This record gives sequence, structure tokens and C-alpha cells, in this order.
Amino acid sequence: MPSDYKSLSVEEKFFDNALLLPEVVKLLNEGHTVTLRLRGFSMRPFLEDKRDKALLKKAENPKVGDAVLAEIAPGHFVLHRIISIEGEKVVLRGDGNLGTEQCTLKDVKGLAIGFYRKGREVADMTTDKKWRVYSAVWTRLFPIRRYLLAIHRRIILRFF
Repeated sequence: MPSDYKSLSVEEKFFDNALLLPEVVKLLNEGHTVTLRLRGFSMRPFLEDKRDKALLKKAENPKVGDAVLAEIAPGHFVLHRIISIEGEKVVLRGDGNLGTEQCTLKDVKGLAIGFYRKGREVADMTTDKKWRVYSAVWTRLFPIRRYLLAIHRRIILRFF
């Protein structure tokens, strides 16, 4: 790496999702991958607001279990997991949510292929065993997820 790169500084800026995410979608449609800092608490307990980042690519043939960037209303985007697909209708749920959202397949704009968690420089790829095991276990815990999330909020976040 040339020495002049060592003097570069990185500045992080936050933009309103309604302005930023349509531009992200344009980049994804052009074939780029995009790394996006996560905002919100809907993917707790493993992905945290302003701490973690998602590595996204254009969504092609999304399937149940995929974490996707979807436009659930004009200008309103979420990064949630697909829990069912029936024809063109897609049902989404954030890992930290009890309720669901709906959209169509054409509203699924990006597919998460990895996550940078806890300030790490290397992404946990969604194809890796670690992520697949987490996903399989967490999605099957839905009936008791409410209690696990309460423990996470009241105890784990308070002390760690």
C-alpha cells in the first residue's frame, strides 16, 4: 500500500434512510456490494444499532431465512429475515421483533451476504457455519424469543 494512504482519515456520516437507501439500491442494481452501518434494534440480539455493519449485494432469488434489505412502504426500508414467500408475497421479521412486515418480491432490494460485528475487520459471512447455526437456532426459538429478548435487554445490555 502506498504511504500516502496511511495519512487518510475516515469520517463517518449519518444520513436519513429515506435519502440514503434509494442510492444504496441504485448501487446494488449496478452490481456493486455495499457496506451499510445498521440502524435500529430489530435484529437484536446479535446485530446492534450503530455498532454493526451489513455487507449487501443485489437480491437475486431470495429465499426463506435470508436477511434482506426490503422496501416495505415507499421510502421505508428494513433489514429483516424472510420468514415466508407465497407467490410474490414476502413476509419479513426482524430477529428482535415479534411482529411481521410484508412486501413483494420486487421490493426485496438487497441480500445480506455478511455482517461486520463488534468492530471486527472481517465479516461473518452468511454462508459460514457460524451464521447458519445461529440462524437455524434463533428462528426456531420464536415461541420463546420474547423472554430471551427481555433477558437480553434487562440483564446483558445493562452489564456488558
